[in-house]
Amino acid sequence: MKGYLLDANHVVYWQDKRRPQHTAVERHIQTLPEGTPLRISSITLGEIEYGHRVASESITAEQQVLFEFITRYLPIALEIKNTTRMEYGRLRACLFENFAPLKKRRKSLRPEQLIDPVTALELRIQENDIWLAAQALEYNLVFATNDGNIQRIRDVYTEFQVENWAI
Repeated sequence: MKGYLLDANHVVYWQDKRRPQHTAVERHIQTLPEGTPLRISSITLGEIEYGHRVASESITAEQQVLFEFITRYLPIALEIKNTTRMEYGRLRACLFENFAPLKKRRKSLRPEQLIDPVTALELRIQENDIWLAAQALEYNLVFATNDGNIQRIRDVYTEFQVENWAI
């Protein structure tokens, strides 16, 4: 049975009935076989927490509803483990080889020798998304997201499975 790691956008779409994507995400979840593993990452929880802290100094009633929803429907949060680094390293190296500026791809340099390291901006994918992809690979989960930039990983790392339930 396939399991899924939900990105922040899918969690919010699923919880918030006012969002236009809610119906599509809810419908997809309802068609999954009973007992299908649905997971959230501690990274995603941090992204949601950050968004709430930027929006308000104190927790609003709307934010509390989202926290309660996550606790009820996604009680298992995946942590970054020592083994996650292996998938992360492979993914980031693959992205580096395919998308880093040519002058920075010299094999003769060790990563610590790079004076101007390749940033996530240059790779055109957020660092957190690379970690989330690494977790999905580590746990053999499909990553459910509406983030178009995540396709860059899929383009160069075919084992990475992605689905967008919001369309």
